[in-house]
Amino acid sequence: MPLALKQPALALLVLALPLAACLYDEDDNAYGQMKLAVTDAPVDGATSVVVQFTGVEFKPRDGMSTVIEFDQPRSIDLLALQGGGSELLLDGATLPAGQYNWLRLIVNAEPVLMDSYIAFSDGAMYSLFIPSGDETGLKLVRGFTVPAGGVADFTLDFDLRKSVHDPASEPGNASGDYILRPVLRIVDNTQVGRISGTVAGSLITAGCDPVVYVFAGAEVTPDDVDALETDVDPVTAAPVEQDMDSVEYRYTAAFLPPGDYTVSFTCDAGQDDPDAEDTLSFSGTQTVAVTGGDTTEANF
Repeated sequence: MPLALKQPALALLVLALPLAACLYDEDDNAYGQMKLAVTDAPVDGATSVVVQFTGVEFKPRDGMSTVIEFDQPRSIDLLALQGGGSELLLDGATLPAGQYNWLRLIVNAEPVLMDSYIAFSDGAMYSLFIPSGDETGLKLVRGFTVPAGGVADFTLDFDLRKSVHDPASEPGNASGDYILRPVLRIVDNTQVGRISGTVAGSLITAGCDPVVYVFAGAEVTPDDVDALETDVDPVTAAPVEQDMDSVEYRYTAAFLPPGDYTVSFTCDAGQDDPDAEDTLSFSGTQTVAVTGGDTTEANF
């Protein structure tokens, strides 16, 4: 079954350190409180994308890593968290203050076992396998800081369109499992904004898979998601859905750092194979500016 993901980038993990009195241990080392939530990962044709989390590992710049294990595995259907919803993985966990080199989400995603899985609208279900998952899990290698008595508030975005691969695209994959090779980015939640708007009903034609693609930068020529390093890929994308009350077709692209973005509408998202170069038809391309804490309107 070919895999096409409607929204290139929204499986979002939210890291938040709330404002609190600074904590110290007996050696006068400072600590902070950690919250971690997960949100949003729509997939074309899928009814569930379930990942089973068992803990989180944090590696400080100096010293050994800290592993926080859950009492019980947490199976989260990322597909159920569309539209900016989230589900907490950690709430108030204590971490030493300071600079960190990376974090890793520890997951159960072994071949055949169906601990993590993807399900489709035709009733088919497939195990979701992360190669070397026991050793690497879902790892983001990028520095961040946990301030003593302050707030670290990040969103970790793992891009399912680039991360999930059809079994046929993986040579030697005899099990038939879907492969998850995570592509991650991190943004500062204290600065991010969103783009939201409507799409004219006349653009939603028969057989349309309506999605708004979002590209970093002004006046970018829209392109598909593919494996070519020379091509521009969307930062994220937002499915277009009909509001049953207003009957309008609406979309929202959230967790965007401040800056200029190019947005463009397409009905061809279902044809976008991340492992191939596809020709998509875009319309209404425009440049918008995002500012932290605000929603910028862009209509098609």
